[in-house]
Amino acid sequence: MWQQHSKDISQGIRSELLNAPTGSIYTALMEEQVTLITSLPLDAAQRVHSLVKETMITGYRSSEVKKEILRTEQVSESKARLIARTEVARSAATFTQARAEYAGSEGYIWRTSKDSDVRPLHQEMEGKFVLWTKPPKLEPSLAPYHAGCGPNCRCFAEPVLPDL
Repeated sequence: MWQQHSKDISQGIRSELLNAPTGSIYTALMEEQVTLITSLPLDAAQRVHSLVKETMITGYRSSEVKKEILRTEQVSESKARLIARTEVARSAATFTQARAEYAGSEGYIWRTSKDSDVRPLHQEMEGKFVLWTKPPKLEPSLAPYHAGCGPNCRCFAEPVLPDL
C-alpha cells in the first residue's frame, strides 16, 4: 500500500513539474542556481541539477545522486556526498518556493531542525520572516540562500500564504 501511495505521489509531482505553472517556476529557479555549484565545471553542475530534478519525480535519495556524481566526475566521495545532499535539499526547497510563489506567497518563516547540529547563524534565523526575493546572506564566502538551500542545510521554509 505504501509503495502504491509513493508511486501516486511521484506521478503527481511529475505531472506538476512537466505541466503546471509551478513546474515552470521551479525550472527557472533551478536554472538560476546551477552556478552555485562552484566545485564542478558548469556542464557537470547542469548534469547534477538534471539528476536532482529526477529525484523529485522518482523519490531517489541523495545517496543515489552521490553515486551518479562519482560515476560522472572526478570528485572525492566526501565532496560528492556534500553536493548530493545540498542539491537534493535545494531542489525540494525550490519546489516549495515555486508552489508558494504561485499561490501568492511573498515570503516564508525560516525553520530549523532544532537540534544540536544547527549552525549558530541558522539558529538566529529560526522564526524570522524572509522574502522570496531577498534570501539572507549568512556566510561571507557564499551567495545568499534560502532555508534548505545552503551547503548541508537542513532548515526549511514555512511559506506564508496570503489571506483569501
